[in-house]
Amino acid sequence: MGSLVWRGLELLLLAAVTSAISISTPSEIFVENGTQATLSCTFKSSEVVSTSTTVSWSYARQSTTDSIGFFHVSQGKPYFGAVPQFKDRVSWVGNLNKRDGSITIANMQFRDNGTYSCDVKNPPDITGTQSKIILRVVEKGNPPVLPPWIVKGLCVLLPCSISLLPGLLYTVSLKKKKKKKSPPPMGLYNSCKTTEVLTPSTTEVPKKVPLDTESWVNSSISGPHQGPVIYAQLDHSGGKPSSKVNKSESVVYADIRKN
Repeated sequence: MGSLVWRGLELLLLAAVTSAISISTPSEIFVENGTQATLSCTFKSSEVVSTSTTVSWSYARQSTTDSIGFFHVSQGKPYFGAVPQFKDRVSWVGNLNKRDGSITIANMQFRDNGTYSCDVKNPPDITGTQSKIILRVVEKGNPPVLPPWIVKGLCVLLPCSISLLPGLLYTVSLKKKKKKKSPPPMGLYNSCKTTEVLTPSTTEVPKKVPLDTESWVNSSISGPHQGPVIYAQLDHSGGKPSSKVNKSESVVYADIRKN
């Protein structure tokens, strides 16, 4: 007898474990006023979806915990609750065969702020916890307020980033200094290097050629030559030869060089 009792308890516990239904929704959403909000709700069940599957949506204001049911699906048909706030604004967009119990609410207003709960029953899966969405209506055109978990994360990361900022700036400054001191790449250096030294060009003024025949002769004598140079003076006086050369008369110098 005792064994039968324990066996029955085991079956009940097994049924309770296997008959639990899992419901999932976003934890928080932001919606601009005057726009349409989509409240997503999906569920997982070990049982096949049938006409006995039900979906229920309820709403609780921000300042209260009392929830009011405003939408229900049973026997595959949607039913709208008698809540003036949501009259003619709720639409069924879910699909039970796809395990989807989502709805939409049109023309969201600031009074619609609050907590929305989705509850699904799929007999014999009737044990499960409602999934809740915190809905926040924000002014159109303004960015939404960050969720608390993001704000907490920023509060933790911000001091760390500030403490690391001086070290980061110091590292960047060192890299810049190294770049300034480092020589240019070999390729660039070779392409810019030149082997010629350019000097400003100067125009030589040609020297005046002397007209003095004697100077011309002297310059000729000073240059390299291979043969003897013979100097001859022509005497046009017709008189006796004289050993003295008259400098007033023209003298012809002949430069005979051996080729």
